[in-house]
Amino acid sequence: MKTVLIIQARMQSSRLPGKVLLPLGSKPMLEWVIARASRSKVIDNCIVATTTDSSDDPIEAWGREHGFNVFRGSQYDVLDRYYQASREANAETIIRVTADCPLIDPDLIDELYYFYQKEEADFAANRLPPPWHRTYPIGLDAEIVSMKMLETAWKTAEEKFEREHVMPWFYDTEGRCKVAILDNPVDYGMHRWTVDTPEDYHMMQALFGKLKDPLTDSWMDILHIIEKNPELEMINADSHAKNVKVIDSRS
Repeated sequence: MKTVLIIQARMQSSRLPGKVLLPLGSKPMLEWVIARASRSKVIDNCIVATTTDSSDDPIEAWGREHGFNVFRGSQYDVLDRYYQASREANAETIIRVTADCPLIDPDLIDELYYFYQKEEADFAANRLPPPWHRTYPIGLDAEIVSMKMLETAWKTAEEKFEREHVMPWFYDTEGRCKVAILDNPVDYGMHRWTVDTPEDYHMMQALFGKLKDPLTDSWMDILHIIEKNPELEMINADSHAKNVKVIDSRS
């Protein structure tokens, strides 16, 4: 099956505008997401899905300049953006990640993919957002669904948060779909390695300065660095993830 990884990206983040193209070491954050995710063995194509709003022209310009696949779609109906990007790519399986996760782990993506197949699930993820609990650090998040099921959600989802956050339709109503959650044997859900606030960005800058190789370091390598340098996570200790039902007020 053709497996397409779609990276959700926009410049108008409510808490840290322009974050996806902010520099981390030698590359913009979005490029680290692409470079690390593209090392997955199961994906056939990688697409950056941004919006048609003029504020996201820099993402398209940067992507085209560097030879990356860029799709532009709805600003707030992100479910539609994913569906249209998947159709254009002739995807059969879609993996969703977001552009604020520069430490996304390709081996974990592969593990989730094989778990999804083994479980014969409609939807699989390595976490669900608050209020649900998680066992992997925030910033390693990936979700998988078939094109058939994504189309069902696209046709059926009515709530604003289901359209904006792409995947909640699959899990917000118990029994609607077969949901499989990949949990880590040890709970590391308290760690936050995403960039959604200025404090998150400062923490990530400091962390990148301690990585041996930002491209190939595994999430366990990163965990060992964090455990040796606990002061890093004090930088963004007050940053928190949004509840899944919170939508962008600008929509």
